[in-house]
Amino acid sequence: MDCDFMGPHSGPMETFESLVRAEFAPKNTYLNTAAVGLLPSRAVHALRTAVESVAAGQPIDMFADVEAARASFARLTRVPASRVAAGSSVATYTGLIAASLPEGAEVLTAEADFSSVVNPFHIRGDLKVRAVPLERLADSVRPGTALVAVSAAQSADGRVADLPAIRAAAREHGARTYIDASQALGWLDLDADAHDYVAAVAFKWLFCPRGVAFLVVPEDLGGIPPLFAGWVAGERPWDSCYGPVEELARSARRFDESPALLSYAGARRSLELLEELGVEAVRAHDLALADRFRAGLGDLGHEPVPAPGSPIVSVPGLGHRQGGLSDAGLEVSDRAGHLRAAFHLYNTPADVDRLLDALSR
Repeated sequence: MDCDFMGPHSGPMETFESLVRAEFAPKNTYLNTAAVGLLPSRAVHALRTAVESVAAGQPIDMFADVEAARASFARLTRVPASRVAAGSSVATYTGLIAASLPEGAEVLTAEADFSSVVNPFHIRGDLKVRAVPLERLADSVRPGTALVAVSAAQSADGRVADLPAIRAAAREHGARTYIDASQALGWLDLDADAHDYVAAVAFKWLFCPRGVAFLVVPEDLGGIPPLFAGWVAGERPWDSCYGPVEELARSARRFDESPALLSYAGARRSLELLEELGVEAVRAHDLALADRFRAGLGDLGHEPVPAPGSPIVSVPGLGHRQGGLSDAGLEVSDRAGHLRAAFHLYNTPADVDRLLDALSR
C-alpha cells in the first residue's frame, strides 16, 4: 500500500497508508462499511468542536460547513456545486423525483434494489413500476420508459450496475436516469454529469456522520417540484424566514432540506480527506482486499455472489455466522442469509486473513 500522492492541503509528500493510519484507529476488525463507515479523526474533532461551541452558547458557522461539503461532493462527482442539493435522505430525493413524473409514467427498476430507491415510486400509486434483474436492466428499457432508477452498487451483494449501458439505452428511448450511489461513491469514480439525477447518503463509503446526503440534478433542475422548500431553499435564505419564500434558489439549493448542521461540520472534513486520498487510490486498495477475500473463500470451498469490481463481497449461506464473528471482534453483516463483508480504506490484508481464519473454524 504505497500509493504516493500530493493532497491539495498537504505540504510534504505523504503516503496513502500513513494518512489513513493517522485518521483511523478501529479497535476491532471492522468490515462493515456497507452498513456504516468509520469516522476519521478530523471529522470527530470537527464534531466535538461544533458540539462544544453550541454548548457554550457560541455556535460556530456550520452553514459554511454545508457549503464546503456541497462543493467537495461536487468536485468528487464532477459537476458544478450549483447542481448539488444538500439534505439527509435518499428516500426524500426519490420522492421528489417520483413527484415530477406524470400519471402513468413507467419507471424501470432492478429487482430487490434498496427500498429507498424504489419505494417512493410505488407509493405514488399511479405510476407503472417495472422490476427486472439487474443484469437485464439496460436491455429492458423500451419506448415509453420515463425513468430508469437503480443503485450503482447493490446493497445486498455488491453487484455493480452497468451504468454506461443503462445510460445509452435510456438516451436511445428518451428516458431519464436516476442513480443511487450510496454504496459506490467513495470507491467508484462516478461522473454524475452522465446521468440526470444522482443521489447518495454519505455515512457509508464517504465516511461522514449520519444525516448527510446529496442530490445532483440537471442544469435545468430536471422538472423536480420543490415540495419541501423551506427558508434554506430561498435564493436569499436569511431574507426568507417569514411568510412565503419570495424567490426560490435558482440552483439545486432549492431542493435543500434544513441541514443537520452538526453532521455537516464533520462531513466537510471527511470529504476533504477523500479528496486528499483520491478515489482512484481508494478504489485500488479496496478492490485488492476484496479480491484477496474472494480467493480465500474459494480455498475454503465457498462461492460468493459474483460481483467483479466491487469491494462488497456477499457469501450465500453464511449469514448465520455474523453473531459469532461479531463476538470475536469481526464486524460484518447478515443480509438475507448471506454474509456480507465490505472492504474500505481503513482495512488491511491482515483484516482479510483474520476473517478467513475465523470462517475456516
